[in-house]
Amino acid sequence: MTQPTESADAGPSPTGFLAEFKDAVTTRAALLVLGVLALQLAFITSYIGAFHHPKPSEIPIAVAAPLTPVAQQTAKQLGALPGQPLDPSVVEDEAAALDQVRHRDVDAALIVDPAGKTDRLLVASGAGASLSQAVEEIVGFVEKTQGRTLRVTDVAPAGKGDSRGLSSFYLVIGWCVGGYLCAAILAISAGARPANGHRAVIRLGALLVYAIAAGLLGTVIAGPILGALPGSIWGLWGLGTLVVFAVGAITLAFQGVAGVIGIGLAILLVVVLGNPSAGGAYPYPLLPPFWRTIGPALPPGAGTYAARSITYFRGNGAGGPLLVLAAWAVVGSAVTLACAVSRKDRPEPA
Repeated sequence: MTQPTESADAGPSPTGFLAEFKDAVTTRAALLVLGVLALQLAFITSYIGAFHHPKPSEIPIAVAAPLTPVAQQTAKQLGALPGQPLDPSVVEDEAAALDQVRHRDVDAALIVDPAGKTDRLLVASGAGASLSQAVEEIVGFVEKTQGRTLRVTDVAPAGKGDSRGLSSFYLVIGWCVGGYLCAAILAISAGARPANGHRAVIRLGALLVYAIAAGLLGTVIAGPILGALPGSIWGLWGLGTLVVFAVGAITLAFQGVAGVIGIGLAILLVVVLGNPSAGGAYPYPLLPPFWRTIGPALPPGAGTYAARSITYFRGNGAGGPLLVLAAWAVVGSAVTLACAVSRKDRPEPA
């Protein structure tokens, strides 16, 4: 009986560590790891770049005085400070100044008393304690150099369970995390790209149900259970639903365009760029120009601003951020559906 012989054309099987390494780490895996490294470095750069040196820049502040020339002169002095930390504007009287603060048109208001030596500063720590403190320090320094006294009144104070005004920020960040994780799980369970339009609709529907539940539960935890946010439960619930759905829809859209890499793109947009520019620890006027510019246009920033408006300003100023979130939700849904329809009924790639 003849023994089988090895083909002369077949070389010996590769052995050794290098062969094992090539078998264990594919080219695709290596590229994905490099992508993760790039994402990690971007995370470090974005967070440290945004937070390492907060500097006040053009903080909107109203100036009022019984005598208009006094108000104009004071506003001119504040606007001429080195580095332009304040952006003063003259208003008619104290009532108008208070109205602008409560409607989030300005972040503070200085009420000048030309007949005395004590002026009043109206701040709103509900918009961020670091911001109100920065205004107080700047205006207080100017008043001191002029031999005047400053009395500070917080007209929209943060709640007792929200002393630094950060609870709304962390609530929104939690909603954002839930949004992209839910979308990622929907993709992982049945392919990153939906096979057809019907499946895309089902995924969006499942995301909406999740968003409604997550919005309600997050609101209940932050409000009635922990007592951190005293705002409208209905308002925060609606906001939470919109935040979760918008972020989830963006993630589904990225996955529809780029497959599993879309999850990384969503993290880049929401976490790497969105979180440090959201105005949480440092509101927009304290952030560097790049982060201050992109923050209002991204879901974490729009959500944080709207949450503070609902909680401490009776919803004033929330309209613009809500439109931003709605736009992300609509665009994300449209791209998800368009990608699914363009695939027709092609099977998922292995």
